[in-house]
Amino acid sequence: MRGKFTVKLIISIAVILLVIFLFKTLNVYNLIRKQIYKQEYSEYVNKYAEIYEIDPMWIYAIIKVESNFNPNVTSGSGAKGLMQLMDNTAADLAKELNLENFEVSMLYDPETNIMLGTKYFDKLLTKYNENYYLAIAAYNAGIGNVDNWINKGIIDADASNIENIPYKETNMYVRKTVKAHKVYEELK
Repeated sequence: MRGKFTVKLIISIAVILLVIFLFKTLNVYNLIRKQIYKQEYSEYVNKYAEIYEIDPMWIYAIIKVESNFNPNVTSGSGAKGLMQLMDNTAADLAKELNLENFEVSMLYDPETNIMLGTKYFDKLLTKYNENYYLAIAAYNAGIGNVDNWINKGIIDADASNIENIPYKETNMYVRKTVKAHKVYEELK
């Protein structure tokens, strides 16, 4: 009886070591992460990230958290497409960019959505002095809320206490987006 147990233990250890070896050698872990953390629509992400001088990994992170790369999604609040833009915000951005014949249905077009979403994120970065945490919080909760939290001292203008965001959804959104960005950076 003891001999069978020893053989089973040795086989189990050998299998575990083989799995670890394969994971490390074949880089299976990163292959799995690349399936989860997609980089679809790279031609548009890279194009507009370059135009607005934004690290494209932030755009991928926003898309991952907002829509998980589903261009046809609409949120309960009416945000549309990959980067989940609200109709009024998108219309204002389209006007600013001189997009002729813009219609909100165009938000389901990946290039249009990424162009407008990246432009919006650029505006937020400019407003918040290139502070990605505040820009991400504003992308989710709105500029008015973030400005209010800063003015009331709930969060600092340098985002050193960003974990104090009072909206649970926005607090989690910032955490998820920052985590996704970190993974994208690791997978570069």
